[in-house]
Amino acid sequence: MSIRELEDPFEQFGGWYADVRAEPAITEPTAVCVATAGTDGLPAARMVLLKAWDRDGFVFYTNYESDKGRDLLGNPQAALLFYWMPLGRQVRIQGQVEQVTADEADAYFASRARDSQIGAWASRQSRPMKGRYELEKRAAEFALKFNVGRVPRPDHWSGFRVVPQRMEFWQEGRFRLHQRLVYLRDGAGWTRQWLFP
Repeated sequence: MSIRELEDPFEQFGGWYADVRAEPAITEPTAVCVATAGTDGLPAARMVLLKAWDRDGFVFYTNYESDKGRDLLGNPQAALLFYWMPLGRQVRIQGQVEQVTADEADAYFASRARDSQIGAWASRQSRPMKGRYELEKRAAEFALKFNVGRVPRPDHWSGFRVVPQRMEFWQEGRFRLHQRLVYLRDGAGWTRQWLFP
């Protein structure tokens, strides 16, 4: 496979993402590593699921009181890494981070399974707990609290959008002769450059 030198990185991503979603060997095509750094500069990385993307950026949801939430609220920059091994492809994205709107977060939260909605209330994400029972107890308490009614979105749970400034496409090659094409935001447009692997 070769990287097509398209002018638009979003068109490039869309083509690759369609390939990934059609590949049966990739069981979770939305899995993406999110790297952040707190105000102390210490980097951290973890996997999340991509929930939306368009020309405005790439969206995932989390507890804003989690480690990643606090990192991004204090230092709103992030890097994303998609790695799709069966296709020998990866995409690196770096950019500024913004919070999604309340309407976006409400709409996505409403689409989640009820148990996942309860879980967003029950988990004090990234904080210490005494044992698994503490989480299960909190989940039961919130299930009882909301009973059979609608589960509202917690104020501390919402989404982040990574607005890309840099997008790099990597295609595995034989004998480590990989292909790398980087797009850099230039005002309202993009410039592109091939890189040595």
